[in-house]
Amino acid sequence: MFGFSELKQTKVYQEAKQEGKQEGKAEGKLEGKLEAVPFMLSLGATVEQISEALGLDVELVRLVAAKANANEEQSGES
Repeated sequence: MFGFSELKQTKVYQEAKQEGKQEGKAEGKLEGKLEAVPFMLSLGATVEQISEALGLDVELVRLVAAKANANEEQSGES
């Protein structure tokens, strides 16, 4: 039976670990881009400009912009 240290040496484990790292990096990059949307809007950029600059789908940028706008309105009511 394999122990944990032997399991870590297998090709399957190494490939799964690498795949997990790549997915985590991709998620982090996307999160960073999405966080930039409200700031870019505040600078006067259009949804289309932001979409092109960040390489994001226009509809995704619209959703983030709408959510940011709703959050801003809620915080203004408090």
